[in-house]
Amino acid sequence: MAQVIKLNPPNISEATIRSLKKGDIVSITGTIITGRDVAHKYLEDHFISKDKPTESEIPVLEDLKQYTQGGIIYHCGPVVAEDNGEYKFLAAGPTTSIREEPYEYDVMKLLGLRGVIGKGGMGPKTLKACMDLGGVYLHAIGGAATLIAQNVKKVKGVIKKDFGTPEAFWIIEVEDFETVVTMDSHGESLHDVIQKQSEKKLLELFETL
Repeated sequence: MAQVIKLNPPNISEATIRSLKKGDIVSITGTIITGRDVAHKYLEDHFISKDKPTESEIPVLEDLKQYTQGGIIYHCGPVVAEDNGEYKFLAAGPTTSIREEPYEYDVMKLLGLRGVIGKGGMGPKTLKACMDLGGVYLHAIGGAATLIAQNVKKVKGVIKKDFGTPEAFWIIEVEDFETVVTMDSHGESLHDVIQKQSEKKLLELFETL
């Protein structure tokens, strides 16, 4: 049985991340944030493309960095219930990550992230970010939204709720959230391996026709 490696975000060290290899199973217990399309575009527009953010936005970045320095962002558009000001995740499945490919390098650098969770993998720009910055891409199980929600033990807060529930930054405490390293800090991508194997198999099938 494969060894399960435990990560406790935030404040994961670069050395810990660089010790991980493609195919490693990782169990996450700690505080992470969610963020997908609107969140990434917001960070790009307000903090990355601009020479200087507006004063009203600086506290947002400071709030985020409490949880992202050495931390993990989860590409997730959750279903969330609210009861007397308390939030609970009802569904927490991963979003297809490739949509964030144009932004992820800069977002990882801006927020000091060590990990990105999603599904479907990402492209060369994000793989380079993992190599340059000391990060990993972690694949979560698609189609298991309600199951993953059981690993969300507490919703600690929400930033930019005005983006709407699926697009806001949710600060969540997770326990035993299992993922697989599919892109590591050494330039290895399981997604590339599978794609090449699939292309080879497809060519073999065509040759038999």
